[in-house]
Amino acid sequence: MTAKKYEMDMCNGPLLKQILIFTMPLMASGILQLLFNAADMVVAGRYAGSTALGAVGATSSLINLIINVFMGLSVGANVVIAHFYGANSKSDVFETVHTAIAMAGVCGVFLLVLGFFVSEPALIMMDTPAEILPYSTRYMQVYFIGVPMMLLYNFGAAILRAVGDTQRPLFFLIIAGIINVILNVFFVKYLGLGVVGVALATVISEAISAVLVLRALIMNDGIVKLNLRSIRIYRDKASRIARIGLPAGFQGAIFSISNVLIQSSVNSFGAVAVAGNTASMSLEGFVYNAMNSFHQTAVSFTGQNMGARKYDRVKRIAWQCMLCAVATGMILGGSCSIFAKSLLSLYNSEPEVIGFGQRRIIIIMSTYYLCGIMDAIVGVLRGMGYSIMPMIVSLLGACAFRIVWIYTVFAANPTPECLYISYPISWAITFLVHLCCYFTIARKRLKTRELTSASL
Repeated sequence: MTAKKYEMDMCNGPLLKQILIFTMPLMASGILQLLFNAADMVVAGRYAGSTALGAVGATSSLINLIINVFMGLSVGANVVIAHFYGANSKSDVFETVHTAIAMAGVCGVFLLVLGFFVSEPALIMMDTPAEILPYSTRYMQVYFIGVPMMLLYNFGAAILRAVGDTQRPLFFLIIAGIINVILNVFFVKYLGLGVVGVALATVISEAISAVLVLRALIMNDGIVKLNLRSIRIYRDKASRIARIGLPAGFQGAIFSISNVLIQSSVNSFGAVAVAGNTASMSLEGFVYNAMNSFHQTAVSFTGQNMGARKYDRVKRIAWQCMLCAVATGMILGGSCSIFAKSLLSLYNSEPEVIGFGQRRIIIIMSTYYLCGIMDAIVGVLRGMGYSIMPMIVSLLGACAFRIVWIYTVFAANPTPECLYISYPISWAITFLVHLCCYFTIARKRLKTRELTSASL
């Protein structure tokens, strides 16, 4: 099958069918990625104990905080390429593809240096328990060695998604993920490397996925073909990517800031609580990634249709993606709630760890669809080219709200349940404001189109 056959025309044809065809490989990719990440947790918890499990989990929110700003640039690349693809502007697609890969390389090297040196002081600031601090530090430092490869894969996958190709990134992820699991067991169980082995397996698998996606772009016979000699940063394309991608990245970082504060609060309950919280978060990741695939679908579909100026189709994309995200959240979140004890026991068999994990799952999973519908409408806004507005809304609705909650409500009632209930409340508030923003922008676009038509 040629590369062109992987591409999808998102501007014509039955919309729901196209959305599902595009989303299913994307959803499988997200779930598989979390499954392989969960293997890190399972191997650490089973073969190196709850201390290792907590050490790995204690780093997740901090790692996300550091890399999310730059990962947001891949969203910007996706939107810009989708716009140019929908408008059939081949030269602009070419320049954007090569700019995106160049930006991925530069940002990756910067993050490698930053993450390596800030790991320990940042973990100390988060009040990471002393018994897991050395392990968490070593895990992060090794992990960041692979960040350049992670960015290259994510930027490359974003380029392919912009033209409708979600199948090959899935294939690449399966290959790299299987290798990750094998190396996890080998490094931790047989070589006794502990959290360093887990991180090293991740670095190697990320390098493999990056090589595979770059090879796909180089061998591509379609519009997004990559020529290594042509990789450079075109200023106008980099500016467009940054205008959309940086606010998207800052929005992710904003959520991570609040999650870092919540992780710090969880740390105050001790190492067992950290381990239970880590296992629960890993399970939540499966549901989140399944729902978030409709966010990514909304970005690509909206981007192409905005480029083709099919604004009525954008409205249908918005509602169908939101409904699909809600259905996914309810089905998967409800299932995880029902089987919480059995699922948590896969990570660690200690009753205290399982019990703490259940306390989080009961609150988060039953309301997770709110997060899904919030992300779906944000995907539409980003696909329309609006990224600063969602960032501001998230700053107020998620970060500011949760910070205030931690220092007021949670301070007065310092229980895990009081801490976790801040999540669904912030999701609901943020979604409603995002929805109002969408209606305002949609009316503006429709009015502009009517004025343009009348002048012709």
